[in-house]
Amino acid sequence: MDIDTPTVVVVGLGKLGLPLAVQFATRGFNVEGADIDPRVVETVNRGEPPFSEEAGLDKLLAEVVSAGRLRATTDTAAAVGRSQTVVVVVPLLVDDAGVPDFRSLDAATADIARGLTESTLVIYETTLPVTTTRRRFVPMLESGSGQTCGASLFVAFSPERVFVGRVFQDLRRYPKLVGGVDGPSAERAVAFYERALEFDERADLARANGVWDLGSAEAAELAKLAETTYRDVNIGLANEFAKFSESAGIDVFKVIEASNSQPFSHIHQPGIAVGGHCIPVYPRLFLTNSPDALIPAAARQANVSMPRHCVERLSAAAGGLTGKTVVVLGLAYRGEVKEIAFSGAFPLVEAIREAGGIPLVHDPLYSAEEMRALGLDNYELGSPCDAALIQADHREYSNLTPGDLPGIRVLLDGRHLTNAAQWRAAGVEHLQLGVADSNSPPGTRT
Repeated sequence: MDIDTPTVVVVGLGKLGLPLAVQFATRGFNVEGADIDPRVVETVNRGEPPFSEEAGLDKLLAEVVSAGRLRATTDTAAAVGRSQTVVVVVPLLVDDAGVPDFRSLDAATADIARGLTESTLVIYETTLPVTTTRRRFVPMLESGSGQTCGASLFVAFSPERVFVGRVFQDLRRYPKLVGGVDGPSAERAVAFYERALEFDERADLARANGVWDLGSAEAAELAKLAETTYRDVNIGLANEFAKFSESAGIDVFKVIEASNSQPFSHIHQPGIAVGGHCIPVYPRLFLTNSPDALIPAAARQANVSMPRHCVERLSAAAGGLTGKTVVVLGLAYRGEVKEIAFSGAFPLVEAIREAGGIPLVHDPLYSAEEMRALGLDNYELGSPCDAALIQADHREYSNLTPGDLPGIRVLLDGRHLTNAAQWRAAGVEHLQLGVADSNSPPGTRT
């Protein structure tokens, strides 16, 4: 690495951290990626990504590693000691009750503090409850390093706003939100990202796309929680419309299309489950700051209820599920991404078992061994079954035919992928989330 070139340490080489490290390297920085998993470090140092679904990552990673602009290490403190900027992308998990588990982030922060030298900038990109950067991490960094924030240490928050699978595209597309714990920290963070990122021109924004200083770490923390909580609330509302439409003889997708034809309506699409690291989690983080907030809590409840609602509907159409083989199509929380965080497959399997059914799970991205390791029974297309639900919007599920599921009598499409006429022509009862059954005339529910 060039000793005259600024060095950036990215702490956490996961599906967001590694592409971010590569992005910084392509912009001329020396980059060290720190991760506690030796296998990840070894793979990255070979110029190979440890996961496959990020568009363009394999080529760019190979280029920057070969050029000596990126290397990985398990020694976070040592890497921090060689750097001027530290970017933290270690995940914050929550338990089933929504309580944040800070152990991984606290450990990473302690390692960073041990390596800090004077005038280092530390930026947290992990989504956090409001005030966490200032009240939790700044004191840890100061006490562990002997540095003083605003004088010899600079700390900011800048939320990641990207989507797995299109990280590089999203880094250009969306403004980079920044909030410092003080003025000097904000100035340094803005200057860093202005050098590290490029931005697409966007005529739809009220101000130029680029790095936006929100004035405080707290404002930047809330901005990320607000945009993701909005999505959860919107999906929850769409799911409420969908459940009503099923019993009222209405196609909710036609209603949503019609409603969104004017500029003041932006109703999202309903779905069988809301999964992933973001939407099921970040509203809970907001609720840790504002536990009396009614709407986010109600939306969470509405969305968590959807898998059970769909199994109950499937059971009613199938004349009960006792002793019947029911296939959950899609283990991943969304299509084309090998990730199971808060996947709807798990509550679907639980609800099928409670209804007396025999749940099997299919996913083109997962092997039978991987299914078994998760306590699930694998299903192979072409094997007999009685009923099925589409949980993940994998592209190949759009082309499913009754012949792929021999013996099937009822299919519930939870992702609006399949052609109802094709399945009904084969004698299969075809149900869609948000669409009334074929024998339910309009006005069934009043």
